[in-house]
Amino acid sequence: MKHSSARLDGLGVTIFAEMSRLAVRTGAVNLGQGFPDEDGPEQVKEAARRAISEGHNQYPPGTGIPALREAIARHQRRFHGIELDPEREVIVTTGATEAIASAVLGLVDPGDDVLVLEPYYDSYRAVIQMAGGRHRAVTLRAPDFRLPVDELRAAVTPRTTAILLNTPHNPTGTVLDAAELAAIAEVAIEHDLVVISDEVYEHLTFDVPHVPIATLPGMAERTLTISSAGKTFSFTGWKVGWATGPASLVDAAFGAKQFLSYTSGAPFQHAVAEALDLPDAFYADLNASLHRRRDLLCDGLEQVGLEVFRPAGTYFASTDIAGWGHADGLEFCRALPEAAGVVAIPNQVFHDDRPDGSNPGRTSVRWAFCKRPEVIEEALRRLAGARPSG
Repeated sequence: MKHSSARLDGLGVTIFAEMSRLAVRTGAVNLGQGFPDEDGPEQVKEAARRAISEGHNQYPPGTGIPALREAIARHQRRFHGIELDPEREVIVTTGATEAIASAVLGLVDPGDDVLVLEPYYDSYRAVIQMAGGRHRAVTLRAPDFRLPVDELRAAVTPRTTAILLNTPHNPTGTVLDAAELAAIAEVAIEHDLVVISDEVYEHLTFDVPHVPIATLPGMAERTLTISSAGKTFSFTGWKVGWATGPASLVDAAFGAKQFLSYTSGAPFQHAVAEALDLPDAFYADLNASLHRRRDLLCDGLEQVGLEVFRPAGTYFASTDIAGWGHADGLEFCRALPEAAGVVAIPNQVFHDDRPDGSNPGRTSVRWAFCKRPEVIEEALRRLAGARPSG
C-alpha cells in the first residue's frame, strides 16, 4: 500500500511543529515559533465579536468579503502608493501561507525553476516541490545577510520562471535596500520572470523603510504581493491573508486557492477590514514596542556569550552558537528545552545541505522577540544559567 506521494519526499514534519511540541512537553519558554503572547487591539476583537453576533458566520465569497478587499486596497494606497482594483486585483486567503501556496501552484509548472533567498521559510521549498518545480537558492550570508547580486544572476537558468521573494526577510531580519531591490527587478525584467513577494513583516522594520518591489519601474505588472493580518495585528490564529497585483496573476493564484480552502474566517474578515484602517499611531506604537523587545533580546543574548546578528525587521534575531561550543544547531535546539528550559529554531533547516555535507546555517539559531518583556527576561535568565563555563 502506498503511504505518501513523491511530492512529499524529504519534507518531513515542519520544524515548528517539532519545537512547539518540545515546548509543551518540557514547559520551556517558547522563543521558537513566531506568534505573540498577547492579543492585538481590543477594538479589533470587538469587531470580530460583533461580526459573529450580526450573523457573519457562513461562507464568505471565495475572493474575500468586499469590505476587506476594499480595505486592503486602501492600505496599499495609504502606505505604499499602490493603486488596486479591489474587484480584480485583490484576493483574501487563509493566511499568507495559503497565498504563497496558491501563487506557486497557480504560476509554476512542473520543471520550472524558482529562485528563493536562502535561508527560506520552509513552506517555500515544500510548495515549489508540490508544484513539480525546483527551488534554486541564493544565499544571504552572515554577518550582514546582504543580497549577493552576482549569485542571483548566476542562479537564473533557461527554466527559471519566478522569484519567490521575502522582505523583510525571515529568518535573518534583513530588509532589502533600494539597490538590492533594483537588482532583483533588473533580473526579473531581463528574464521575464514573475515575482511572488512575501511581505508579511512590512510594518515590522526598525530604522529602515520597507519598499514593496511592486513599486519599482516595470514591476507592478509582474509582481504578486502577499501579506497578512497575523503579524501586524497579533492575531496569528485568525489566518487572514491576501494577495494583490495585476488581475492575471491574482486570477492564477485564485485558480489554485479555490480548490484549497476556497474560503474561511468570515467574522475575522470583517474584523481585519476594520483593523487595516487603524490610525498611524497604532502602527508606530507596534513598531516601537517590537523595537524595544528586539533590543532586550539581542542585548541579553550577547550578554550570555552568543554572537548576535541584530535584525532590521521581522520578529526574529539570529545567533551563532559556535561560541557556546556547539557545531550543530538542530542538535542544540533539540537539547535546549531540557538543558535550559528555552525553545529556539535551528536556521539550518531553512538552508539546503551542500553536496559535501556542509550547511551555511549549521550553527545559526533563530529566537523570537514577539513576546512580553518578562517572558524574554525569563528566557534570558534561563539561558544565563545554562551558559557553558570557561
